[in-house]
Amino acid sequence: MSILLSILWFARTTKFVLFYLHLWQLKEYHIPRFIDHFRTKKGRGLFLNGVYIFKILLVVGFLSLLFAERYLGRELFLSVILGVLIFIYLLETVAVFRNLFKKSLKLPVFTKKAGLLVFAGLLIELIFYIIIFNSLKNVYFFSFGLLAFDVLTPFIITLLVLVIQPFVVLYRNQFILAKARQKISRHNLKVIGITGSYGKTSTKEFLSTILETKFKVLKTKEHQNSEVGISQCILNNLKRKHQIFVVEMGAYRKGGIKLLADIVKPEIGILTGINEQHISLFGSQGNIINTKYELIESLPNDGLAVFNGDNNYCLDLYNQTSGKKVLSRTDKMIPESVATPDIWAENIKVEKESISFKVSTNNDQANFKVNVLGKQNIPNLLLAIITAKELGMSLKEISQACSNIVPEQSSMVLLKEKDDPYVLDASYSANPDGVIADLEYLKTWPDKKAIIMPCMIELGKMSSKKHIEVGKKIGEVCDLAIITTNDKFDEIREGALKSGLKQDNIMLIDNPDEIINQIKIFASPGDVILLEGRVPKKVIQFLE
Repeated sequence: MSILLSILWFARTTKFVLFYLHLWQLKEYHIPRFIDHFRTKKGRGLFLNGVYIFKILLVVGFLSLLFAERYLGRELFLSVILGVLIFIYLLETVAVFRNLFKKSLKLPVFTKKAGLLVFAGLLIELIFYIIIFNSLKNVYFFSFGLLAFDVLTPFIITLLVLVIQPFVVLYRNQFILAKARQKISRHNLKVIGITGSYGKTSTKEFLSTILETKFKVLKTKEHQNSEVGISQCILNNLKRKHQIFVVEMGAYRKGGIKLLADIVKPEIGILTGINEQHISLFGSQGNIINTKYELIESLPNDGLAVFNGDNNYCLDLYNQTSGKKVLSRTDKMIPESVATPDIWAENIKVEKESISFKVSTNNDQANFKVNVLGKQNIPNLLLAIITAKELGMSLKEISQACSNIVPEQSSMVLLKEKDDPYVLDASYSANPDGVIADLEYLKTWPDKKAIIMPCMIELGKMSSKKHIEVGKKIGEVCDLAIITTNDKFDEIREGALKSGLKQDNIMLIDNPDEIINQIKIFASPGDVILLEGRVPKKVIQFLE
């Protein structure tokens, strides 16, 4: 009995140790982000589910019977509890191997830190087992010990991460960040920092592509927008040949952007736009604004600040900024309280697979055609264009360079196979402004339109309002909406119904197979499906 129980316990417990380490890694070992996950229905479901609650009841049952030696029928009830426990572990072990066969186990991506945590987590699991195996000879006490570790696994792994984190931070600061600072200080390099609530990656990609036609450019890679990622980019990729370093900067707390700026010392700072994204982590909209503005405050006296004039928060920050600054805007019309933009777009034409527009400055003009999807790319392109112009490129040179931009560098990609529906893949991330902008582009498509997306996260007190706004836009544009998480589904549905979407055409479905079935029912050749945010991988693979 003990051997069978041990085998099953090791299989399912190892899976859960790795899962919680995966979750911590997914939240970038950031405590507020990890905690915020448990405010979502999916996060709460890790504890508020029948199996976990039943296991807690089994713990109570074990405790009450193990220490009630004279209780009539004690052995029988203990045997029943043990049998139930083995049955549960058998089902969980079957699920582990099924997920392993389907390659759907949630495992941490290997890094040095993740490797250390996985080793430590599995070592704790093994040591705990050896201790109770050698000390608890009674099968019922032994079973209780295994069950107790099972129930406490989330807290044990969390404690492990919190214990190791200070040592990781010390190593990071003393070795990785310090080495990166030393290396970059030895290079004659112009550094361009890019931050904002949205649009950072696209702006980085557009600007790098433009500058590469004239300069030797290094850019941070995908997901390299933290202090460690940026430092690793410097240590592994920065060469003597590089003249410009384009750095995407992300943060989840006050002081985060200042830390990044202290590493790379930017001379140009680009603020792409500010909204409520991650407000639950920052605590307030004011904290978000101040954190993004840390990039501008970190610039030298002769530095250049570049602002997106289509964003009201950026307009306010432009107003309060002294020193050299430039303002971009989709059109020249602007509130009287703000100066005329330094660059703007005119004659905008949105086609299915490209956008065309004329770029104007106070002393130059040029026509542009860029192979990206949707008008929402223009603010990011203008930020890249004005920055390149400030670095000595003419609008004509920049226009020619923009022909090298490909859709994959923007936030949305068109996928199309013969006789299949069109698929617009914007699943990289989802924020309210981005979703609404993508839906506005979706209007250009003549046939039926569907959207598949989860509810948005980390929006704090603004979450309900923003989900209603997104719902209204969905109802205005789409014929079908499939929402894959439940947290703010009611708010999305409320907004969509107000805009005219039929109740039967907005669905809450989290099962990938059911989503695929609905797509098959709905979509015909010529129809278009928009994917926003973390759509199940199986659905994306089916559509691709």
